[in-house]
Amino acid sequence: MNEIIFVAGDWPVRAVDALIGFGALVLILLVAIAVVIARSGRRGAELAMAHAIRADELEERLSQVLHAQSEASGRVDAMSQALAGRQADMARAVNERLDSVTHRVGQSMESTTRNTMESLRALHERLGIIDNAHKNLTDLTTQVTTLRDVLANKQSRGAFGQARMEAIVQDGLPKGAYEFQFTLSTGKRPDCVVFLPDQRPLCIDAKFPLEAMTALHDARTDEEKRIATQRLRGDVMKHVSDIAEKYLVAGETQEMALMFVPSESVYAEIHDGFDDIIQKAYRARVVLVSPSLLMLAIQVMQQIMKDARMRDAADQIRTEVIKLGDDLGRLRDRVLKLQKHFADANEDVRQVLISADKIEKRAGRIEELDFSKTDAPEGSHLVATGAPELFPRKLQAGE
Repeated sequence: MNEIIFVAGDWPVRAVDALIGFGALVLILLVAIAVVIARSGRRGAELAMAHAIRADELEERLSQVLHAQSEASGRVDAMSQALAGRQADMARAVNERLDSVTHRVGQSMESTTRNTMESLRALHERLGIIDNAHKNLTDLTTQVTTLRDVLANKQSRGAFGQARMEAIVQDGLPKGAYEFQFTLSTGKRPDCVVFLPDQRPLCIDAKFPLEAMTALHDARTDEEKRIATQRLRGDVMKHVSDIAEKYLVAGETQEMALMFVPSESVYAEIHDGFDDIIQKAYRARVVLVSPSLLMLAIQVMQQIMKDARMRDAADQIRTEVIKLGDDLGRLRDRVLKLQKHFADANEDVRQVLISADKIEKRAGRIEELDFSKTDAPEGSHLVATGAPELFPRKLQAGE
């Protein structure tokens, strides 16, 4: 037992020492384990208590959480109901807005459609008007071309002027007041004559100096204008001289004749630029007239004829007025006779009414008689009492 097991430094370790040391070590270990176990139990109790406290706290918090959850669930339900109500209101408002917008859009589309249809109809009408205008323009172009061809020929130009003059005269005067191509005693035949109240015809002749006027318009140089001016003066004065020599017959025609220029522009050019020609024509007792002035002259002639007819009819009117006065006197006498007959008839009616009143009175007195007495015989009663009462006196004539 005292055997040395090992040497620790200078200290020899024997088996006994080793066993003692080992026992001490085991004892220390047991003590340490006991201490550790004791401490572990105390800490376990503390931990269990702490866990219990925490469990209580967790339970309380859990209950609070459950309560909060229930409250939150109620609030969520309330919010869901409120949201459902608002959603319904919103859906209704949206539907109303959609209906209103749909109605407005429908009205707008209807109005737009109506306006579009009206615009299209107006456009069609305007297109029709444009088509008609284009057609009229085409016709006018054709007529202008035809008129240009007509005016290019001297004979056709004269026929055109005469036709226009005849149309103006026929529209303004009654038949019988004018005559075309009337033959004078000299054998000359003016285009038209108008018979005025003194039965002397007023001669009208159509002249159209278009060639000289066209040459004047086409002239570019002063020399061309001078030549065209001289030509126009010569042509117009030749027409004036021809009318004055042929159609002014002393004692047969009027002392003045009319030269009809069938173009307003040509007449205006002559009247404005060639006043000397107008004065010479007046001195030659020839008056230049345009279509408008001829219409005015025709109206004046018509009024003169009307006044002359009224003067011629004045004696007939006076005679008829005198006869009308005689008829009125006879009518008065006959009315007086008829009034007398009415007076006599009224008097006869008055006499008849007087007689009728008297008869009515006598009938009343007859009704007042008493026929109930039976003392006397019926016949004697009628003779003795009835006759004097019924006929007290003889009726006179007229009663």
